[in-house]
Amino acid sequence: MKEKKPKQKINIAILGQPNSGKSTLFNNLTGSNQHIGNWPGKTVEKKKGKFSYNNKDFTIVDLPGSYSLHSCSDEEIITRDYIASGEADIVCIMVDASQMERSMFMLADYVGIKCPTILIINMIDIAEKRGRKIDKDLISKKLNIPVVSMSASDSKDYQSFFDALEKEYKIPDYSSLNTFYEDKIGSKFKEFVELMPKDQNEIFSPFWLAAKIIEGDALTTKIVKSKIEKPVWDKVFILLKNIKNESLKTNIFQKTCPLSTCKECVCSQKIGICKFSWVSEILKNSITKNSDERIYMGRFDRLATHKIWGKPFAFLMMISGLVASFLITMPVLLFIVMKVPHLIAPHINDIMLLFTPNMPWVSALINETIEAIFMAFGIAFFVAGSALVFGFMEEVGYMARISYVFDNTMSKLRLQGKSMMPILMSFGCVISGATSARVIDNWGQRVLTIMMAWLVPCAGTWGVISLFGAAFFGFNTIWVIISLFLCVIILMHITARIFGGKLVKEGSGTGLIIELPPYHKPKWGVLFRFVFNRAGGMFKRAAVFIVAIWLLFWALSYSADGNVNNSIIYKTGHFVEPITIWFGLTWETFTAFLSSMMGKEAALGVLGSVFSSSNANTSDIALQMQQVLSKPEALAFLFAFFFNIPCFATVVVTREETHSWKWTLCMVLYFVSISLVMAKLAYHIGNLIF
Repeated sequence: MKEKKPKQKINIAILGQPNSGKSTLFNNLTGSNQHIGNWPGKTVEKKKGKFSYNNKDFTIVDLPGSYSLHSCSDEEIITRDYIASGEADIVCIMVDASQMERSMFMLADYVGIKCPTILIINMIDIAEKRGRKIDKDLISKKLNIPVVSMSASDSKDYQSFFDALEKEYKIPDYSSLNTFYEDKIGSKFKEFVELMPKDQNEIFSPFWLAAKIIEGDALTTKIVKSKIEKPVWDKVFILLKNIKNESLKTNIFQKTCPLSTCKECVCSQKIGICKFSWVSEILKNSITKNSDERIYMGRFDRLATHKIWGKPFAFLMMISGLVASFLITMPVLLFIVMKVPHLIAPHINDIMLLFTPNMPWVSALINETIEAIFMAFGIAFFVAGSALVFGFMEEVGYMARISYVFDNTMSKLRLQGKSMMPILMSFGCVISGATSARVIDNWGQRVLTIMMAWLVPCAGTWGVISLFGAAFFGFNTIWVIISLFLCVIILMHITARIFGGKLVKEGSGTGLIIELPPYHKPKWGVLFRFVFNRAGGMFKRAAVFIVAIWLLFWALSYSADGNVNNSIIYKTGHFVEPITIWFGLTWETFTAFLSSMMGKEAALGVLGSVFSSSNANTSDIALQMQQVLSKPEALAFLFAFFFNIPCFATVVVTREETHSWKWTLCMVLYFVSISLVMAKLAYHIGNLIF
């Protein structure tokens, strides 16, 4: 018998700018064989998966999307640290075929790193439709590495990628970029390279280290300083000072750049010019454009990016998206999530009556567990509906336009244009808003965006506000709603002031660096796979937490005789009422306030239980509430309820999206505190009005 050769194990890292197609390639290669967590000590998402080909096992890591390897953001630092660790046997750099000139900047920032590389030119189908032909063989010859052209969204188009994995692994040739540096900076660049550490095992070449230090990269400067002796570092420091002074004298941006007197800025600009010049040289004669190719904006795009009409048009599109999400989701929620648990409950009771006739709580416990699981299923399905609709809008290229038109507005809150989409989506469900915040590149801005989304009232909130408000204020409820919205706007600015400086430090926030992609047909297979993965992952995570908390709340409100007055939550409510009444909350409204943390609609169920008898109808409940509660107390409850945490499921989702229990719990405490403060203010103002 022939002895089988052991499988070769190879580690691949995928590197590229956001929206270059990295995640699409990763998902198609790994399928279900992937793990998503977070990087050690960081809150940035880590994607790792496996696939096999031709008797080789590949482990693939999807590195965070970034525009360069400059050590400014967590994403860039994580990417550099992983490459520096030497774990990757191959680095695959992805670029967008439809905008090669700009997306190749990452490669220009990478060359000089001694790790074998494959350049992947993605979205080749879109480039060809626009009349562009790319000579990948010529680019490969200039770079001395394999170059693959493909469409990552089409898994049938992967053979060229697999063929590249079979070839000899090489590092990119950076000699031509070195020529550009010496031309712009002068002979001092060569002297600078000679002073860099020359450890052969070091993955960063002296050439790369020299360029990064001149560029003003603080992390590289720190690394080099720790690896060379002090006399050598003194020479480096003096030479760097001379280069900066000389660069300032020959600054070509003197009249146009507001930072023209900053030596670091000028050096960084010079390095940037060299990189773009190098990219142009690599692409020279490699791209053939159709002579009839025209770059123009259609009517739809002119409206979508209009300075004035772009915003209301975006609102209309987002509302349409939310309506579509509800149309997809509501049949399942109404006929499966809401109906099925109640249909099977009598059968569960009958079965349990046979086995545990003296323990009615057993059947109640089972029914509550089933209801909690179906609630988790409903949440997952809502995520699926919103992911399908808004994933479609992302796929066709419209979402980038929303980010573009709102960027200036959101910058006032230390955010960027991409933050507008999660905030708008939260009007339907805050869960959708929180999950869609992952499109934001900067982690701090992502967390701050989710905070803003928590302030937005979801559909469940409006249901309670309208019913409870109408019982006490009638048509004047409209004024209550207007005051709530004004408070939302004020609290958004306060929240940005309190947490903005901690989450988005000066200079660390990501501005809107985004390419407006051409409109194109969606890849339905990729879209549905994305929806399935998002919904499936959400169900697994949400079911565990929701069932646990749901059962805890059930245990607190359970009583053997079915009388809520004999439950733990009733006794606890009465015990703390001397404190809660200071905020204008009676034990009844405080209990409803607590229950709304599970889900906004739960507040109505609690209010119905404590204000009604078994045969009471809706009008009786409203009458009893009016007899027990004053208008200031009702107003206090509305404000406490409105600004409370959206629901426990949102808390779970927020933890998953931020990868931080610290910030998730901070948000919970902040919103509970805000809700009580707003209740106190509303209670006092209500006493003055009524």
